[in-house]
Amino acid sequence: MKKLSRRNFSSKMAIGAGGTLLSANLPLGLTPLKMDKKKLGIALVGLGSYSTNQLAPALQDTKNCYLAGIVTGTPQKEDVWAKKYNLPKGNIYNYENFDSIKDNDEIDVVYVVLPNAMHADFCIRAAKAGKHVICEKPMAVSVAECDQIIAACKEASVKLGVGYRLHSEPYTQQVKEFVKKKTYGDVTFVSAEAAYRSTGNPSQWRLNKELSGGGALLNMGVYAIQSAIYGTGENPISVSAQEFSTRPEYFKNTDETITAQLNFSSGAIANITTSHNFSANSIYVAGTNGWFKLQPANNYGPLSGSTSDGKILDFPHESQQKLQMDDFAAHILYGTTNLAPGEMGKRDMIIVSAIYESIAKGGKTIALDIPENYGFST
Repeated sequence: MKKLSRRNFSSKMAIGAGGTLLSANLPLGLTPLKMDKKKLGIALVGLGSYSTNQLAPALQDTKNCYLAGIVTGTPQKEDVWAKKYNLPKGNIYNYENFDSIKDNDEIDVVYVVLPNAMHADFCIRAAKAGKHVICEKPMAVSVAECDQIIAACKEASVKLGVGYRLHSEPYTQQVKEFVKKKTYGDVTFVSAEAAYRSTGNPSQWRLNKELSGGGALLNMGVYAIQSAIYGTGENPISVSAQEFSTRPEYFKNTDETITAQLNFSSGAIANITTSHNFSANSIYVAGTNGWFKLQPANNYGPLSGSTSDGKILDFPHESQQKLQMDDFAAHILYGTTNLAPGEMGKRDMIIVSAIYESIAKGGKTIALDIPENYGFST
């Protein structure tokens, strides 16, 4: 089998302007739009597992941004984080005094990493404070909340990105490139799975609908929806869906397992599966001249991929969170592509809402009225 590495394949593909290769060379190749800063300060809002184990460590290696502050509702965490990351007291906030962050010039970006139902509130408050915003996925718990976040950022003239880290990593970028160039012909079918088995903690916020807004679909299902879209290069025109529950005593008020079928104007179809009750992690794309796949496709990596003509996708592993935050900071500093704009988060919530509607109506096909390129990188 021919091994496909970043080095020996670089002449055959063009990773986007906001992508991994460009991020590594931005300071040498582009002039900052903000001449007073070469690195942007990021404040993490919510210090749960993702901030603790992924985002904060990644910010120690980023080139275009750094960890400048924190916002936490747990006073005990303040000293721990301050000592670990050498954070000044003036850059540590709680949920009550958060709005005063507007007076802190050391913080340029607020990354909201809270339970889903809190995203809209803190994203809007961050925008009103004049800070650029990264909203962790899913963007909100309703399309209306997505609209409110987008409007607040536009009114404040700040940038908005969604925490879709995969758009910044090379395996996903390669999938998008295969589709764009029709390397394996016209896409006819996509299968995408994103799932894990949840055990041991039925009281966690992800299983509390008031905080999460949903279950597996909002947590992992958005990855499968994303895979279906960049696996076809299109937005879907309709969707039908089914829900299954085998552990109702554990998943008391959130969805456990959902499957859905998406139809596209080209004639391509996609089957997606998401669950909190079993592990699955892949994307398979079939074209008229072959296929390609990633497995795993959506975890923190390293990812892995192959193609029908014997290529093995093999890119150097880097923190996806590092690449994602560097790309967003580059978008602010240098005007590069926003790989995951707010409209992308809204589009996915439109699809999520249609999936829930289809389930409520016994699997009925729900038409989607999403403009052709709405929600793609900008």
